[in-house]
Amino acid sequence: MSSSAAWLMLVIAGLLDVGWAISMKYAEGYTRAGWSFASLVLLAAFVVLLGRALKVLEVGVAYSVWTGIGAAGTFVMGVMLFGETLSAMKLAGIALVLMGIVALKLA
Repeated sequence: MSSSAAWLMLVIAGLLDVGWAISMKYAEGYTRAGWSFASLVLLAAFVVLLGRALKVLEVGVAYSVWTGIGAAGTFVMGVMLFGETLSAMKLAGIALVLMGIVALKLA
């Protein structure tokens, strides 16, 4: 597998992580069957893609990028879907996470 394919899988795994986190919220403690099933499917999908990406990418970089995508994406979706609070400090924190992802990709 090429490095580009591994990075693509990593980014998709990060986006699936966002979907997983949001589906867990909708699953309401795994009491709603449809959302619970979706959550488990998304979990399996991102674990498989992350594992495949790790065949090529360094584990420290890949894991950091994956969690950063998940954290930033889940933050944005929480604001958009659930009306979670947005502040200058939170935006600054997410900006730092995103800058870290870019720095790791360029390193």
